[in-house]
Amino acid sequence: MRSPLQYRTNRRSVVSGLALLPVFSGSLLTVQASAQTSPSASPLSSWNDGASKQAILDFVRATTDPASPNRVPAEDRIAVFDQDGTLWVEHPIYSQVVYCLDRVPGLAEKDPKLRDVEPFKTVLSGNREAIAKLSLHELEKILFATLTGMSVDDFEAEVKKWLASAKDGRWKRPYTELIYQPMLELMQYLRSNGFKTYIVTGGGQDFVRVYSQQVYGIPPEQVVGTVAGTKYGYRKDGTPFLTKEPKLLLNDNDAGKPEGIHLMIGRRPYAAFGNSTGDREMLEWTGAGAGARLKMLLLHDDAAREYAYGPAQGLPDTKVGAFTPELYDEAKKEGWNVISMKNDWKRVFAFER
Repeated sequence: MRSPLQYRTNRRSVVSGLALLPVFSGSLLTVQASAQTSPSASPLSSWNDGASKQAILDFVRATTDPASPNRVPAEDRIAVFDQDGTLWVEHPIYSQVVYCLDRVPGLAEKDPKLRDVEPFKTVLSGNREAIAKLSLHELEKILFATLTGMSVDDFEAEVKKWLASAKDGRWKRPYTELIYQPMLELMQYLRSNGFKTYIVTGGGQDFVRVYSQQVYGIPPEQVVGTVAGTKYGYRKDGTPFLTKEPKLLLNDNDAGKPEGIHLMIGRRPYAAFGNSTGDREMLEWTGAGAGARLKMLLLHDDAAREYAYGPAQGLPDTKVGAFTPELYDEAKKEGWNVISMKNDWKRVFAFER
Protein backbone atom coordinates (compact mmCIF):
# COMPACT_ATOMS: atom_id res chain seq x y z
CA MET A 1 0.00 0.00 0.00
CA ARG A 2 1.11 3.54 -0.65
CA SER A 3 1.17 5.74 2.42
CA PRO A 4 -2.03 7.67 3.18
CA LEU A 5 0.21 10.44 4.47
CA GLN A 6 2.04 10.80 1.15
CA TYR A 7 -0.56 12.07 -1.26
CA ARG A 8 1.85 14.19 -3.24
CA THR A 9 2.66 11.14 -5.35
CA ASN A 10 -0.50 9.16 -4.86
CA ARG A 11 -3.61 11.28 -5.09
CA ARG A 12 -5.19 9.02 -7.73
CA SER A 13 -4.79 6.02 -5.48
CA VAL A 14 -6.89 7.75 -2.87
CA VAL A 15 -9.66 9.25 -4.91
CA SER A 16 -10.18 6.54 -7.52
CA GLY A 17 -12.30 4.45 -5.20
CA LEU A 18 -14.12 7.13 -3.26
CA ALA A 19 -17.08 7.30 -5.60
CA LEU A 20 -17.64 3.58 -4.99
CA LEU A 21 -17.95 3.95 -1.24
CA PRO A 22 -20.59 5.15 1.14
CA VAL A 23 -18.88 8.15 2.69
CA PHE A 24 -19.60 7.06 6.21
CA SER A 25 -19.55 3.44 7.28
CA GLY A 26 -21.01 3.57 10.76
CA SER A 27 -22.78 0.58 12.26
CA LEU A 28 -22.79 -1.18 15.60
CA LEU A 29 -20.85 -4.40 15.33
CA THR A 30 -18.14 -5.64 17.65
CA VAL A 31 -14.74 -6.51 16.24
CA GLN A 32 -14.49 -10.28 16.34
CA ALA A 33 -11.57 -11.17 14.08
CA SER A 34 -8.87 -13.41 15.47
CA ALA A 35 -5.39 -14.33 14.32
CA GLN A 36 -5.76 -17.86 15.64
CA THR A 37 -6.81 -20.90 13.67
CA SER A 38 -8.34 -24.07 15.03
CA PRO A 39 -5.81 -26.13 17.03
CA SER A 40 -6.89 -29.19 15.03
CA ALA A 41 -6.43 -27.53 11.65
CA SER A 42 -3.49 -28.71 9.57
CA PRO A 43 -0.91 -26.11 8.49
CA LEU A 44 -2.00 -24.11 5.46
CA SER A 45 -5.37 -25.87 5.33
CA SER A 46 -6.90 -23.01 3.32
CA TRP A 47 -4.28 -23.41 0.59
CA ASN A 48 -4.72 -25.63 -2.42
CA ASP A 49 -1.89 -28.00 -3.24
CA GLY A 50 0.32 -26.38 -5.84
CA ALA A 51 3.51 -24.45 -6.47
CA SER A 52 2.78 -21.66 -3.99
CA LYS A 53 1.98 -23.93 -1.06
CA GLN A 54 4.92 -26.17 -1.89
CA ALA A 55 7.28 -23.19 -2.04
CA ILE A 56 6.27 -22.27 1.53
CA LEU A 57 6.72 -25.81 2.82
CA ASP A 58 10.08 -26.20 1.07
CA PHE A 59 11.33 -22.86 2.42
CA VAL A 60 10.41 -23.66 6.01
CA ARG A 61 11.99 -27.08 5.74
CA ALA A 62 15.19 -25.66 4.25
CA THR A 63 15.56 -22.93 6.86
CA THR A 64 14.65 -24.94 9.97
CA ASP A 65 15.90 -28.50 9.41
CA PRO A 66 19.09 -28.99 11.49
CA ALA A 67 20.56 -31.05 8.66
CA SER A 68 19.88 -28.43 5.99
CA PRO A 69 22.82 -26.42 4.62
CA ASN A 70 20.44 -23.44 4.43
CA ARG A 71 19.31 -23.66 8.04
CA VAL A 72 18.78 -20.18 9.52
CA PRO A 73 19.60 -19.46 13.18
CA ALA A 74 16.47 -18.79 15.21
CA GLU A 75 17.41 -15.18 15.89
CA ASP A 76 17.62 -14.45 12.14
CA ARG A 77 14.28 -15.95 11.17
CA ILE A 78 12.48 -12.79 10.09
CA ALA A 79 9.41 -12.68 7.83
CA VAL A 80 7.79 -9.42 6.71
CA PHE A 81 4.31 -8.82 5.34
CA ASP A 82 2.76 -5.86 3.61
CA GLN A 83 -0.74 -5.28 4.96
CA ASP A 84 -3.16 -3.69 2.48
CA GLY A 85 -3.95 -6.13 -0.29
CA THR A 86 -1.62 -8.74 1.24
CA LEU A 87 -3.23 -9.43 4.60
CA TRP A 88 -6.62 -7.75 4.22
CA VAL A 89 -8.85 -6.16 1.60
CA GLU A 90 -7.65 -2.88 0.10
CA HIS A 91 -10.34 -2.27 -2.54
CA PRO A 92 -12.06 -0.12 -3.51
CA ILE A 93 -10.01 2.15 -1.24
CA TYR A 94 -7.73 1.76 1.76
CA SER A 95 -9.48 1.32 5.10
CA GLN A 96 -7.48 4.06 6.76
CA VAL A 97 -8.71 6.57 4.18
CA VAL A 98 -12.28 5.55 5.03
CA TYR A 99 -11.41 6.16 8.69
CA CYS A 100 -10.21 9.67 7.87
CA LEU A 101 -13.43 10.49 6.02
CA ASP A 102 -15.53 9.03 8.81
CA ARG A 103 -13.74 11.23 11.33
CA VAL A 104 -14.80 14.49 9.66
CA PRO A 105 -18.29 14.68 11.28
CA GLY A 106 -16.70 14.36 14.70
CA LEU A 107 -14.29 17.18 13.93
CA ALA A 108 -17.17 19.37 12.74
CA GLU A 109 -19.10 18.65 15.92
CA LYS A 110 -16.19 19.92 17.99
CA ASP A 111 -15.59 22.85 15.66
CA PRO A 112 -18.87 23.84 13.90
CA LYS A 113 -17.01 26.38 11.76
CA LEU A 114 -15.66 23.49 9.70
CA ARG A 115 -19.15 22.88 8.30
CA ASP A 116 -18.70 25.92 6.08
CA VAL A 117 -15.02 25.36 5.28
CA GLU A 118 -13.73 23.32 2.37
CA PRO A 119 -12.94 20.50 2.00
CA PHE A 120 -14.81 19.52 5.16
CA LYS A 121 -18.05 20.97 3.79
CA THR A 122 -17.83 18.70 0.74
CA VAL A 123 -17.13 15.58 2.80
CA LEU A 124 -20.03 16.37 5.12
CA SER A 125 -22.35 16.74 2.13
CA GLY A 126 -22.03 13.03 1.36
CA ASN A 127 -21.67 13.77 -2.36
CA ARG A 128 -19.28 11.02 -3.46
CA GLU A 129 -18.66 12.51 -6.88
CA ALA A 130 -17.69 15.84 -5.33
CA ILE A 131 -15.41 14.10 -2.82
CA ALA A 132 -13.64 12.25 -5.64
CA LYS A 133 -12.85 15.61 -7.24
CA LEU A 134 -11.17 17.10 -4.17
CA SER A 135 -7.77 18.58 -4.90
CA LEU A 136 -4.51 17.24 -3.51
CA HIS A 137 -4.26 20.17 -1.12
CA GLU A 138 -7.81 19.58 0.13
CA LEU A 139 -7.15 15.87 0.71
CA GLU A 140 -4.05 16.71 2.72
CA LYS A 141 -6.12 19.01 4.91
CA ILE A 142 -8.47 16.13 5.76
CA LEU A 143 -5.61 13.74 6.46
CA PHE A 144 -3.69 16.09 8.71
CA ALA A 145 -6.85 17.10 10.57
CA THR A 146 -7.89 13.51 11.27
CA LEU A 147 -4.51 11.85 11.87
CA THR A 148 -2.68 14.52 13.86
CA GLY A 149 -3.29 17.19 16.47
CA MET A 150 -4.32 14.80 19.23
CA SER A 151 -2.57 12.74 21.85
CA VAL A 152 -1.46 9.25 20.90
CA ASP A 153 -3.84 7.89 23.56
CA ASP A 154 -6.80 9.77 22.10
CA PHE A 155 -5.91 8.58 18.62
CA GLU A 156 -5.80 4.95 19.74
CA ALA A 157 -9.19 5.34 21.43
CA GLU A 158 -10.71 6.87 18.29
CA VAL A 159 -9.39 4.08 16.06
CA LYS A 160 -10.70 1.40 18.41
CA LYS A 161 -14.10 3.07 18.45
CA TRP A 162 -14.17 3.24 14.65
CA LEU A 163 -13.11 -0.40 14.22
CA ALA A 164 -15.91 -1.50 16.52
CA SER A 165 -18.57 0.23 14.43
CA ALA A 166 -17.40 0.63 10.82
CA LYS A 167 -18.40 -1.90 8.17
CA ASP A 168 -17.20 -2.54 4.65
CA GLY A 169 -19.76 -1.61 2.02
CA ARG A 170 -19.68 -4.93 0.12
CA TRP A 171 -19.60 -7.59 2.83
CA LYS A 172 -21.28 -5.52 5.57
CA ARG A 173 -18.69 -6.75 8.02
CA PRO A 174 -16.06 -5.03 10.18
CA TYR A 175 -12.86 -4.32 8.29
CA THR A 176 -11.01 -6.53 10.75
CA GLU A 177 -12.99 -9.54 9.52
CA LEU A 178 -11.80 -9.00 5.95
CA ILE A 179 -8.50 -10.73 6.69
CA TYR A 180 -7.23 -13.36 4.30
CA GLN A 181 -7.47 -16.68 6.12
CA PRO A 182 -4.62 -18.30 4.11
CA MET A 183 -2.28 -15.50 5.16
CA LEU A 184 -3.26 -15.90 8.81
CA GLU A 185 -2.40 -19.59 8.53
CA LEU A 186 0.89 -18.74 6.83
CA MET A 187 1.92 -16.34 9.59
CA GLN A 188 1.00 -18.85 12.26
CA TYR A 189 2.87 -21.61 10.43
CA LEU A 190 5.99 -19.47 10.22
CA ARG A 191 5.78 -18.54 13.90
CA SER A 192 5.37 -22.20 14.87
CA ASN A 193 8.68 -22.79 13.10
CA GLY A 194 10.57 -20.08 14.94
CA PHE A 195 10.03 -17.14 12.61
CA LYS A 196 9.26 -13.68 13.92
CA THR A 197 6.57 -12.05 11.79
CA TYR A 198 6.44 -8.32 11.09
CA ILE A 199 3.99 -6.09 9.27
CA VAL A 200 5.76 -3.61 6.98
CA THR A 201 3.11 -1.30 5.59
CA GLY A 202 2.71 2.00 3.81
CA GLY A 203 -0.23 2.62 6.13
CA GLY A 204 0.04 4.59 9.32
CA GLN A 205 2.11 2.77 11.91
CA ASP A 206 0.02 3.99 14.85
CA PHE A 207 -3.20 3.02 13.05
CA VAL A 208 -2.14 -0.59 12.39
CA ARG A 209 -0.64 -1.05 15.85
CA VAL A 210 -4.09 -0.57 17.40
CA TYR A 211 -5.37 -3.92 16.09
CA SER A 212 -2.30 -5.90 14.96
CA GLN A 213 -2.14 -8.11 18.06
CA GLN A 214 -5.82 -8.98 18.06
CA VAL A 215 -6.18 -9.48 14.31
CA TYR A 216 -2.83 -10.91 13.21
CA GLY A 217 -1.20 -12.08 16.40
CA ILE A 218 1.55 -9.53 15.77
CA PRO A 219 2.47 -7.25 18.69
CA PRO A 220 2.58 -3.50 18.04
CA GLU A 221 6.36 -3.34 18.33
CA GLN A 222 6.54 -5.62 15.27
CA VAL A 223 4.62 -3.18 13.06
CA VAL A 224 6.70 -0.97 10.77
CA GLY A 225 4.67 1.67 8.97
CA THR A 226 4.54 5.24 7.80
CA VAL A 227 5.42 7.36 10.81
CA ALA A 228 4.51 10.92 11.68
CA GLY A 229 6.24 12.94 14.36
CA THR A 230 5.20 13.21 17.99
CA LYS A 231 5.86 15.90 20.57
CA TYR A 232 6.30 15.38 24.29
CA GLY A 233 4.43 17.71 26.61
CA TYR A 234 2.48 18.05 29.88
CA ARG A 235 -1.19 18.40 30.66
CA LYS A 236 -2.40 21.04 33.09
CA ASP A 237 -2.19 18.53 35.93
CA GLY A 238 1.43 17.73 35.06
CA THR A 239 0.71 14.39 33.40
CA PRO A 240 3.06 13.80 30.43
CA PHE A 241 1.64 12.96 27.01
CA LEU A 242 2.61 12.70 23.35
CA THR A 243 0.89 14.71 20.62
CA LYS A 244 0.76 13.49 17.01
CA GLU A 245 2.20 16.12 14.69
CA PRO A 246 1.81 16.68 10.91
CA LYS A 247 5.46 15.92 10.27
CA LEU A 248 6.40 12.91 8.16
CA LEU A 249 9.35 10.94 9.55
CA LEU A 250 9.20 7.80 7.38
CA ASN A 251 7.20 7.04 4.24
CA ASP A 252 7.21 3.26 4.53
CA ASN A 253 6.54 2.45 0.91
CA ASP A 254 8.65 1.61 -2.13
CA ALA A 255 12.30 2.17 -1.11
CA GLY A 256 11.02 3.28 2.28
CA LYS A 257 10.18 -0.32 3.12
CA PRO A 258 13.75 -1.70 3.19
CA GLU A 259 14.81 1.56 4.82
CA GLY A 260 12.16 1.06 7.49
CA ILE A 261 13.13 -2.58 7.94
CA HIS A 262 16.73 -1.59 8.57
CA LEU A 263 15.73 1.22 10.90
CA MET A 264 13.12 -0.66 12.94
CA ILE A 265 14.11 -4.34 12.69
CA GLY A 266 17.84 -4.29 12.01
CA ARG A 267 17.92 -7.65 10.23
CA ARG A 268 17.37 -8.54 6.58
CA PRO A 269 14.24 -10.72 6.23
CA TYR A 270 14.40 -14.26 4.93
CA ALA A 271 10.81 -14.10 3.71
CA ALA A 272 8.78 -11.21 2.31
CA PHE A 273 5.19 -11.02 1.12
CA GLY A 274 3.48 -8.25 -0.83
CA ASN A 275 1.00 -7.60 -3.63
CA SER A 276 1.89 -4.39 -5.47
CA THR A 277 4.58 -2.15 -6.88
CA GLY A 278 4.94 -0.57 -3.46
CA ASP A 279 6.42 -3.86 -2.23
CA ARG A 280 8.98 -4.33 -5.02
CA GLU A 281 11.98 -2.95 -3.14
CA MET A 282 11.12 -4.96 -0.02
CA LEU A 283 11.23 -8.20 -2.01
CA GLU A 284 14.38 -7.12 -3.84
CA TRP A 285 16.08 -6.36 -0.53
CA THR A 286 15.03 -9.72 0.91
CA GLY A 287 16.22 -11.60 -2.17
CA ALA A 288 19.62 -9.90 -2.13
CA GLY A 289 20.59 -11.86 0.97
CA ALA A 290 22.42 -15.18 0.93
CA GLY A 291 20.83 -18.55 1.55
CA ALA A 292 17.22 -19.65 1.08
CA ARG A 293 14.86 -16.71 0.67
CA LEU A 294 11.11 -16.72 0.04
CA LYS A 295 9.61 -13.86 -1.97
CA MET A 296 5.90 -13.96 -2.76
CA LEU A 297 3.39 -11.60 -4.37
CA LEU A 298 -0.38 -12.01 -4.15
CA LEU A 299 -2.24 -11.54 -7.42
CA HIS A 300 -5.86 -10.50 -7.00
CA ASP A 301 -7.56 -12.50 -9.73
CA ASP A 302 -10.78 -13.58 -8.03
CA ALA A 303 -13.63 -11.14 -8.66
CA ALA A 304 -16.20 -13.60 -7.32
CA ARG A 305 -14.74 -14.08 -3.85
CA GLU A 306 -12.82 -10.80 -3.57
CA TYR A 307 -11.63 -8.51 -6.39
CA ALA A 308 -9.74 -8.84 -9.66
CA TYR A 309 -7.17 -6.20 -10.56
CA GLY A 310 -3.68 -5.94 -11.98
CA PRO A 311 -3.14 -4.75 -14.66
CA ALA A 312 -0.76 -7.73 -14.90
CA GLN A 313 -2.08 -10.80 -16.72
CA GLY A 314 -4.71 -8.73 -18.48
CA LEU A 315 -6.60 -7.97 -15.28
CA PRO A 316 -8.41 -4.63 -14.84
CA ASP A 317 -6.15 -1.64 -14.21
CA THR A 318 -6.17 0.02 -10.82
CA LYS A 319 -4.48 2.83 -8.94
CA VAL A 320 -5.06 1.09 -5.61
CA GLY A 321 -2.56 -1.72 -5.08
CA ALA A 322 -1.42 -1.97 -8.69
CA PHE A 323 0.33 -5.18 -9.76
CA THR A 324 1.86 -4.08 -13.05
CA PRO A 325 3.07 -6.24 -15.95
CA GLU A 326 6.58 -4.95 -15.21
CA LEU A 327 6.35 -6.23 -11.64
CA TYR A 328 5.02 -9.56 -12.88
CA ASP A 329 7.93 -9.86 -15.32
CA GLU A 330 10.42 -9.09 -12.57
CA ALA A 331 8.83 -11.71 -10.34
CA LYS A 332 9.20 -14.35 -13.04
CA LYS A 333 12.77 -13.30 -13.83
CA GLU A 334 13.90 -13.28 -10.20
CA GLY A 335 12.09 -16.47 -9.19
CA TRP A 336 9.53 -14.82 -6.95
CA ASN A 337 6.37 -16.83 -6.38
CA VAL A 338 3.11 -15.28 -7.56
CA ILE A 339 0.14 -16.45 -5.50
CA SER A 340 -3.11 -16.71 -7.43
CA MET A 341 -5.99 -15.90 -5.11
CA LYS A 342 -8.33 -17.77 -7.42
CA ASN A 343 -6.27 -20.93 -7.85
CA ASP A 344 -4.09 -21.18 -4.75
CA TRP A 345 -6.65 -20.47 -2.03
CA LYS A 346 -9.46 -22.82 -1.03
CA ARG A 347 -11.11 -19.94 0.77
CA VAL A 348 -10.35 -16.27 1.14
CA PHE A 349 -12.03 -15.34 4.43
CA ALA A 350 -12.68 -17.21 7.66
CA PHE A 351 -16.42 -16.53 7.35
CA GLU A 352 -16.69 -18.36 4.02
CA ARG A 353 -18.65 -21.61 4.16
